[in-house]
Amino acid sequence: MPERAAITGAVLSGGAGSRMGGIDKGLLELAGRPLAAHVLDALRAQTAAQLVNANRSLDAYRALGAPVVTDSGWGGEVYPGPLAGIHAVLAAADTEWVLCAPCDAPLLPTDLALHLGMAVEAQSADIAVVEAEGRLHPVHALIRRALVDDLAAAIGDGERKVMAWYRRHRWVAVDFGAAADPFANINTPEELQALASAMENAS
Repeated sequence: MPERAAITGAVLSGGAGSRMGGIDKGLLELAGRPLAAHVLDALRAQTAAQLVNANRSLDAYRALGAPVVTDSGWGGEVYPGPLAGIHAVLAAADTEWVLCAPCDAPLLPTDLALHLGMAVEAQSADIAVVEAEGRLHPVHALIRRALVDDLAAAIGDGERKVMAWYRRHRWVAVDFGAAADPFANINTPEELQALASAMENAS
């Protein structure tokens, strides 16, 4: 499986936050810290280097302590979607693999690279994707950096669906069973408040 030194962790924070009224979700606070900071901590525990993909609030993201990369200008689109963010971090990484995670999943497991890495080795795959409770979580993925040029071509041809691009390559779903909570996205203010309350009660 890929060694830790061969993996860059990447927080994907480049979306429009449309389901949160346009708020930059990665900077919403949970337990006194931005959501993206929680994700970055989990990635630091399992990868050799880290990146953040963001398209606004760049200084705030830089303050989290990792290099920030923006999407390329795909046809002038302001928020071309997660594939553009994945391309940005693949292009910026210096390692063979990139472990991607969304900025709004603050419970990210610290052994994610281990399980996805074991899967790519066992299946001779180029991409490993999280599956939990029977549902794929496409932006929780370990991706071989060598696919960066192919991804650029796909985006240039109009592809915007993450799984559609994955399916062009050797990919594997890694079943985390019923453990969906670590991969749950914060999509509403109510979900953020519920998680904050659960964390307070558990402490």
